[in-house]
Amino acid sequence: MDNKVSTQSQSQAPVDAAINASELSRIVEMAWEDRTPFEAIERGFGLNESAVISLMRRNLKPRSFRLWRKRVNGRKTKHLELRSPDVNRGYCPTQYKR
Repeated sequence: MDNKVSTQSQSQAPVDAAINASELSRIVEMAWEDRTPFEAIERGFGLNESAVISLMRRNLKPRSFRLWRKRVNGRKTKHLELRSPDVNRGYCPTQYKR
């Protein structure tokens, strides 16, 4: 998957100025994760869904952004209100094997 974060700095919005590189990386990672809802990103970083979309548009390559939007558009697990009540975690049970 081509989901590299760009290093654009000329057109960064003010919200990007308040986010350091490691936070930006984590937000991008959470946005790509299928089971991490936008509400979790908002709770952790204060960015609502539209702010995450804007951030992704600015920091992903155009093709990566289109692939991401296609992937998350209408995905039930990205929105708490659309999720099944049976899904009570933000990751796959086999993701963190020990």
